[in-house]
Amino acid sequence: MTTTGTVPSLVIGLGCRRGCSAQELLALIEDSLSQAGIALSAIRALASIDLKLHEPGLRQLATRLNLELEVFSAAQMAEFAPQLSHRSAIALAQTGCSGIAESAALALAAKLSGAPAMLLITRKKSSMATFALACAG
Repeated sequence: MTTTGTVPSLVIGLGCRRGCSAQELLALIEDSLSQAGIALSAIRALASIDLKLHEPGLRQLATRLNLELEVFSAAQMAEFAPQLSHRSAIALAQTGCSGIAESAALALAAKLSGAPAMLLITRKKSSMATFALACAG
């Protein structure tokens, strides 16, 4: 991170199974942020893979938190593969991306800041979802 006085862009990347509720996603986010001592109010946006654009739980979560939900294709997220803490063969086979939450968070942080992104919280998971937090700037 730079020391230019700008606030880093904190963004959450999310992956989820079909039918995952907004409540389950929120519980995973709140638990992960709480463990790291980061306030939910510090989050600038949410990100996921384009295959999840119309997933009701993700859309409801974005509305509930009043945050933008940006999606990226597997090809757009591929450049972040070397930074992933975990690579899932199942996710790769199903989506073309080996780490949706981490890749989406890194892609959005880099897009918003125009600077290299890094993971602040690596992949956390619940039974239905994955979470990661990235920043840049």
